[in-house]
Amino acid sequence: MSEPVVVTAYFHPAEGQHERVVEGLRASIPAVHEEPGCLLYAIHDAPDGTIVMIEKWESAELLDRHGAGEPVVELNRRLAGLLAEPVAVTRLAPLAAGTPGQGAL
Repeated sequence: MSEPVVVTAYFHPAEGQHERVVEGLRASIPAVHEEPGCLLYAIHDAPDGTIVMIEKWESAELLDRHGAGEPVVELNRRLAGLLAEPVAVTRLAPLAAGTPGQGAL
């Protein structure tokens, strides 16, 4: 069995499009939460207006399936023309430290 995978995705809304990007992301979240392997899929606002999504998946295989799935296709359709630059997605490898419950996502 593979290790869980944590992902960050940074969405940079085009001028005046912040709320529309948030709405597009919110609309996709319920379907993603139902996908096999989704442990965490949450959006956060950064002080500069960037929207940061933090995800956690049971495995890289299930994350890959998510990336090719209908909820992501639909999200990309909703966000078309609303972003100032492409979404920056990063898969992270844990460097656990401290207690197991607090030292890793």
